[in-house]
Amino acid sequence: MYIERKGGKMTGPGRIGRVSFSKTGQTIYYRGKTFKRLRAAGAGKANYHDVETGEEYWISGCRRDGGDRLYGGRPIEIDADVRREYATDIRGMPECSNRKTV
Repeated sequence: MYIERKGGKMTGPGRIGRVSFSKTGQTIYYRGKTFKRLRAAGAGKANYHDVETGEEYWISGCRRDGGDRLYGGRPIEIDADVRREYATDIRGMPECSNRKTV
């Protein structure tokens, strides 16, 4: 999944990583954090919030064309445990499986 911390802004640090979901799909777990779905998207285009800190995030499936950021800009980091899967299965570019960023 693509995970971008908004921090009250339109863009923030983003990364691609493996998440897990609650049974209802309303809660996402990633790297020890718990994210709950927001009822309405905020001005910063957030759809989840960190239940511990309240920080807003945009979390979505990864795009085949690599255009995961809503507003472009910063590079996107890719977690080591999903690099090969992301490059091969999602992007269709196995030659890029060692890249740390998109």
